[in-house]
Amino acid sequence: MKKITLLVSLVLASFWAFAQFPGATPGKGGQAAPNIGHIYGKITDSAGKPVVDASIILLQNRFDSVSKKRKDYLFKGVSSKSNGEFSLEELPIFGGLKLKISASGFKPVEMPIAFQMKMPSASGAPAGGQNGQNQMAGLSNLLNSIDKDLGNIKMETDVQQLKEITVTASKPLMKMDIDKKVFNVDKNIVSTGGTALDVMKNVPSVQVDIDGNVKLRNATPQIYIDGRPTTLTLDQIPADAIESVEVITNPSAKYDASGGNAGILNIVLKKNKKSGYNGNLMAGVDKRGGVNGGGNFNVRQGKINLSIAAMVNQMKNHSTGTTERTNFGDTMTHVSQVNDNKTNGGFAFGRIGLDYFVTNRTTLSLAGIKVHGQFKPNEVIDITTDSLYPSGTVSHYSQRFSNSTREFNANGLQLGMKHNFVKAGEELTADLNYFSGKNGSDALYTTNYYDPKSEISGTQYQKVIADGRNKFFTVQTDFVNPFKGGKTKLEAGLRAQLNTLTNNNQTYLQSPGSPDYIELPNATTNYKNHNNVYAAYTTITSSIKNFGYQVGLRAESSNYTGEMTNTGEKFGNTYPISLFPSVFLSQKLKNKQQLQASFTRRINRPNFFQLIPYTDYTDSLNITRGNPNLRPEFTNSMELSYGKTFKGNNNILASVYYKHTKDMITRYIDKANNPSTGQEDLINTFVNAASGYSAGAEFTSVNTITKWLDVTTNVNLYNSKINTENINETPQDAMWSWFGKFNSNFKLPKNFTIQVSADYQSKTNLPVNNGQGGFGPPSQAQSSSQGYIRPYWGMDAAIKKSFLKNNAASVTLSVSDIFATRKSDQHSESIYFVQDYYRINNPQMFRLNFTYRFGKMDVSLFKRQNLKSQGEGMQGASQMGQ
Repeated sequence: MKKITLLVSLVLASFWAFAQFPGATPGKGGQAAPNIGHIYGKITDSAGKPVVDASIILLQNRFDSVSKKRKDYLFKGVSSKSNGEFSLEELPIFGGLKLKISASGFKPVEMPIAFQMKMPSASGAPAGGQNGQNQMAGLSNLLNSIDKDLGNIKMETDVQQLKEITVTASKPLMKMDIDKKVFNVDKNIVSTGGTALDVMKNVPSVQVDIDGNVKLRNATPQIYIDGRPTTLTLDQIPADAIESVEVITNPSAKYDASGGNAGILNIVLKKNKKSGYNGNLMAGVDKRGGVNGGGNFNVRQGKINLSIAAMVNQMKNHSTGTTERTNFGDTMTHVSQVNDNKTNGGFAFGRIGLDYFVTNRTTLSLAGIKVHGQFKPNEVIDITTDSLYPSGTVSHYSQRFSNSTREFNANGLQLGMKHNFVKAGEELTADLNYFSGKNGSDALYTTNYYDPKSEISGTQYQKVIADGRNKFFTVQTDFVNPFKGGKTKLEAGLRAQLNTLTNNNQTYLQSPGSPDYIELPNATTNYKNHNNVYAAYTTITSSIKNFGYQVGLRAESSNYTGEMTNTGEKFGNTYPISLFPSVFLSQKLKNKQQLQASFTRRINRPNFFQLIPYTDYTDSLNITRGNPNLRPEFTNSMELSYGKTFKGNNNILASVYYKHTKDMITRYIDKANNPSTGQEDLINTFVNAASGYSAGAEFTSVNTITKWLDVTTNVNLYNSKINTENINETPQDAMWSWFGKFNSNFKLPKNFTIQVSADYQSKTNLPVNNGQGGFGPPSQAQSSSQGYIRPYWGMDAAIKKSFLKNNAASVTLSVSDIFATRKSDQHSESIYFVQDYYRINNPQMFRLNFTYRFGKMDVSLFKRQNLKSQGEGMQGASQMGQ
């Protein structure tokens, strides 16, 4: 139901305007009702066979100026098709309508048609638990009241009447369903012209560092798009395409079991599904001259709907940082490193989709996706190395220049089907997605060594050339069946995901005094990986008075194989079927209060880059290697929440949570010979620790202070620890930390809006794992199980002006990290070294953006399309651009 929130907000404006003039009627000088109603159905005989060429007329009751009385006038008429179906569109949503059906040999059928709308009250129902379900049901009723499926109408002696529907709709900033929280971000002006990373900075419970690493309750979540996993990175999703973000801290059985002790962030994209021709345009620029722009266009004619979308985002990033590191050994050394990185580039995203409405209840969809990105990171690193001998200190200075080019191209194909059954809410969806992509990179590292006179004494040239391909194939089907009057809902589904990755990496060093480069066999790795996951799930959601529940069970099996194609070395594993139960309970209390409790079991399978035994020697301070012997980690999660809604839709939500993980995957430091230098270096790899836990408490408040001010606050207090007794590592002390986030919106006269947001992170432990990985080991991953992140904070602001008719155009000026305080400041240590790392990225970034929208609405598309497949097709979009 989250798919229609954009629809609701657009339609309510016209409903409200008309409702202000209850006596208005067409032709009387009043305000005319919007003609956006739609009815359809199927005419059958008593045996269920279609009735062909039945006469179907719609009468409108209105005032006759001659007789001074109200009369029925013919408004529209059609005949039933060969399959008995009919459809009437562009109907008035206010006023009396009457449908008459007649056919030779059958008794006539007559029924009233009403689109009766009830405006939302000032104070809403509680957002969570059973009331959350009631709100979603209310939105569903609103859609059905505008887009009515009359079902199979039997022509027999009894006259069948369609009940009139009255609905209440609202669009709060936060909604809480039984298994997730929904935050509407389509009005988030701070992120205008940015990417999904900018959006996440303003979503409660979500933490974003300066390198784009996202954490949910101090763990890396899975990213979904429209309910499906995706390999698109957040910096490849335009912020202007996002309508809402669903925060799922404890995912149920209907979601993929992978992800371990982290949750899911489901990004719901805006849907431009309107009749006629319509769309929107956007363009913007940042303070460094990086431009962004794009738009989408939609046209519908008869049974065909065509949509086209294209967006581009240019990047001109600048980051600076320092690293201070002391290495312990036979000879103690101190390394001081100063970094200056500039990355120019960008990405383009395009999609073209075609929908064919086979019948009023069945829709087929076909779409193609194209993604292209190119980046040129250039970095200068000043390195001072002090060797601390008993006789004194010997210093060496060097300077490394990194000039790189990275490029990726991706293509995707989506096929989708959605069928709505006669029973309201019963539906079957199926989607198939295929994605393929290729990437390439070429990096030259030039290191100049200086003598005590600051003159170049020698130069080393190193080249790293890489290319790769990936293929993703996913097929999924889902069935929803409500029964007991819609009070109970059964959901079930099947899914198969087949992935293939191929990558080649060659490392070369230039021979001293020679222009030729020599390949380093031990630093050159070519590999191929196959990863398959098969799953089935079922959930039942129901309620008994004020008590709601959802129980589910998911079964998954998986296997992977890998091969080092240049050496013939093979590795792999097959995991048997594992079961993942989930239980969600909700109890409504008096005075708009509710309690929720949940339990789930999940799995975190080691990703490809944690498994591949490839060693990356690019950064001498961060040499990484995978471990093909890693085992999956299993996590049991429990959560208890309390919610209350106050007058004026003011909400508070308090939660406590606990997660226990077996075989937790964690970083581990090993030693190995570096073939590039011939010296023994520290290698950052991964191992399974015995276990680990995390616990915490979270508080979220959404308040409408006045008609012109709303405030959202979020605080998360957390603690975690890893049991490393099985790997002979000194365990890191558990540290209590907290994270806070604040967001406020000011509505000013003359269509001005101001938004101010801020976040604060206290001192906290280094994360166990810095992310899902990309094409190449993660950049700047810290290499210790001991350490912490120093406190930091940041503030963003934006102002927006809307203008033109219906506020169709707007201009937004935003600035992020106003005081240049959002930094990465980390300390790590082990028996081998002590390191302090500092970095800041794109502080005080200004953006100016313009948007313009146009179009006319067709609400029936929201009900008839399989929107799931549209998000799924993005699953293949590349991690290559990281």
